[in-house]
Amino acid sequence: MTSFVLPSALSRAVEALQKDLLSDDGPQISTVRNYNFAILPYDPEDELALRRAINELCERLRDGGWNTGTVALHSLLLERLRAQGPEFIDAMITREKKLSATGGDPGRGLRTLKERVISLIEGPDGIAADVIREVEQLLAKAPGPHGKTVIFLGRAGALYPFFRTSALLKHVAGHTHNVPVVLLYPGKLVGETGLSFMGVLPADRDYRPRIYR
Repeated sequence: MTSFVLPSALSRAVEALQKDLLSDDGPQISTVRNYNFAILPYDPEDELALRRAINELCERLRDGGWNTGTVALHSLLLERLRAQGPEFIDAMITREKKLSATGGDPGRGLRTLKERVISLIEGPDGIAADVIREVEQLLAKAPGPHGKTVIFLGRAGALYPFFRTSALLKHVAGHTHNVPVVLLYPGKLVGETGLSFMGVLPADRDYRPRIYR
């Protein structure tokens, strides 16, 4: 069995998140009223360790009477692409290969691919609508009051390089019944509030949620 060692910084962040969720006064992951979101950044190379840590955290929360749910963003992206039909996927692959093989600008094929995928997932009717649907379904299945429910948004790396997660949270806000929602963010913290998606894109400081570090 492969052994996963959780980096100390990530371990501290998960422990701090657990402490704030289990506060005697109720979940304290946000200081903004009616905006119960938080972000837990991690190095993309620690993806497997992060998943294991969140699974263990969910087990501890469930032992304490909590309901936990996870929305896998990569699955939502694949659903959107598959809904276009096999001809769409084949056409995108063929076009990207053709553009990449013609010489000249090596990034032209990727830019064309990005433009097409972005048109399917951005905005309030894009992948944000899928997240809201998944949250509604999770809450419908959760027994008891929503005050002891937490939802994790995971596998966000699949959205690179098509989408910025700050835009996702803007569209999801107001549709989660104020249950705690934690975005598991593959990237790097830059300064106090900047987040570089996958550690590649320029730092985005357009985030309102608390960032656990």
